[in-house]
Amino acid sequence: MLRKRSILLLMLVSLLALALVGCGGDKEKAAQTAKPKVFVFGQGADPRGLDPAFVDDGESANPIVNIYDGLVRYKTGSTEIEPALATEWSPSADGKEWTFKLRQGVKFHDGTPFNADAVVFSVSRQLPPQRTDAMPYASFTFGPVEKVEKVDDYTVKFVLSEPYAPFLANLAMALAAPIVSPAAVEKYGDKFIENPVGTGPFKFVQWKKGEQIVLEANKEYWDGAPKLDKLVYKFIKENSVRASELRTGSIQAMNGLDPNDVKMLEDAGLSVIKNPGMNINYLGFFCNKKPFNDPKLRLAVSHAINRENLINFLYQGLAELPNSVLPSFMPGHDKSLQAPEYNPEKAKQLLAEAGYANGLKVTLLTYSNVRPYNPVGGDKLAAAIQADLRKVGIEAEIKTYPWKEYKEIYTPEIVEAGDFMLYGWIGDNGDPDNFLSLLETKEIKSTLNAAKYSNKKVDELLVKARTAQKQEERNAAYSELQKIVQDEAPWVFLGHSKDMAAVSKNVEGFDLHPVGVIYFHNVDIK
Repeated sequence: MLRKRSILLLMLVSLLALALVGCGGDKEKAAQTAKPKVFVFGQGADPRGLDPAFVDDGESANPIVNIYDGLVRYKTGSTEIEPALATEWSPSADGKEWTFKLRQGVKFHDGTPFNADAVVFSVSRQLPPQRTDAMPYASFTFGPVEKVEKVDDYTVKFVLSEPYAPFLANLAMALAAPIVSPAAVEKYGDKFIENPVGTGPFKFVQWKKGEQIVLEANKEYWDGAPKLDKLVYKFIKENSVRASELRTGSIQAMNGLDPNDVKMLEDAGLSVIKNPGMNINYLGFFCNKKPFNDPKLRLAVSHAINRENLINFLYQGLAELPNSVLPSFMPGHDKSLQAPEYNPEKAKQLLAEAGYANGLKVTLLTYSNVRPYNPVGGDKLAAAIQADLRKVGIEAEIKTYPWKEYKEIYTPEIVEAGDFMLYGWIGDNGDPDNFLSLLETKEIKSTLNAAKYSNKKVDELLVKARTAQKQEERNAAYSELQKIVQDEAPWVFLGHSKDMAAVSKNVEGFDLHPVGVIYFHNVDIK
């Protein structure tokens, strides 16, 4: 009897052991076969490139902020600064030197170490004499930086020619400021722009032009591994097609929403983000050549465009009517300014005074895709403006270009293709200098001053504001500057568009940052 019990007990123990092994094996097998989390994001066009020193567009900025890190970065949901590749920093008493202590133990995606040499390399290639005209953000970002020096392996010092208020905010920007792998730049040469290597949360895998860019998680990221396994940027030109793919689940999120699609997406149970837009949608005159070298003629066009009608009907209220270059929530914005009101009779009067009583024929340049500051696309906006101008005797021929080609059309000093253009700007860092510098004479060469506008007093006020020690002094200079720009009208301020994106309900941690990009480090799919 005792022997039978012993045998039964032994059999039970054996069965239990087998069961436990089976459970463990199932768990291990489940872990091995778990479906990778792949996030597909739809955007309207290819990046211009993936080397932050050589690009200036939002399509490039979106993947760049997930491939690279800068010395500092913005906090979630704001433009406040926090540590990134630098752990601490301090300015000298006169504001002309900045010393940064660097994070240790960080590696680039190619396995090479991040250190002071990498910082010096990344910045120095964008300073004279290495800086080239092909680096559109270099002078804008590094402004008065004379040199950057290695103090030791994990300490660098920036030497400035003068105090520079936006300096720290500029170092967090998506363009020019991110730190690249010196070894990878040396390896790929001119092709580094298509083979990016940074220290960010995602590694570059593949770029199929006109189709997609594929990134994979950097599991050794210094700030913790991403929750996603893969991040795909899929290029879908038509915003209505992107919206359709989002509804069917082919993509998990998109930007560049057409206002006409917002209700449809919300009714389908998708989340639509509508944040105040740190942007400006504008019509820019080529101020350095006839006919729009005459401010009177520029004001005539300004009075001819029914901006309120554009906001209410073309953009269906999903934009704010501007009174200035700056969005109303930004420091330095002057609420007392009055933009030229819609007044066709005033427009005709100014047109006659400028010598065009019998009318005027001009060419308007535009782009074919949608932009964050213009979610209906360049074609529709150009057609609406053309109709308004025709009412006052201005015939505008419209020339439309794909985005990458468009960027090349308007960059020459004298633009032969047209007389004025549709364009816009997305704020990079929350500092007013980042917007107002677009009207500085020296930025004509960098191509950021697309209107090729030049005013000595504006240039002086920008320098005064940058070097001021107090925000009140900066605001006073900016107010005076905005009044000059209002009178000379190098731009027609068309709208501050809502910053919009749409995302599936099963996505967590997704948001549009105020600077217009999406950081995917903490995004997850449930």
